[in-house]
Amino acid sequence: IKGKTKGISRLEYEYEIPYIDALEMIVEFGEKILSKTRYSIEYNEQNFEVDVFEGQNEGLVIAEVELEDENEHIELPLWIKEEVTGDIKYYNSNLMSYPYNKWK
Repeated sequence: IKGKTKGISRLEYEYEIPYIDALEMIVEFGEKILSKTRYSIEYNEQNFEVDVFEGQNEGLVIAEVELEDENEHIELPLWIKEEVTGDIKYYNSNLMSYPYNKWK
């Protein structure tokens, strides 16, 4: 669960939930489903979560670094093409309404 964005920060609650609860949440709240595979890549002692999107967002790959503090120095890997922090079109909620395959 992610809270509202403040600057480049947002409060997040991330933990494993029981499978049966996840299925119930999808049935009850999952009008639209965003499919992606998440990879964790360690670079310069920082963890980058890399999402490879599927379905209508196929072709989009987004990397997010988890920081201890929003002022922490980040050295971006060479495989990161563009900084998109704060660009709302990349938010999961927006990708469900206006998917990547419609951007072109």
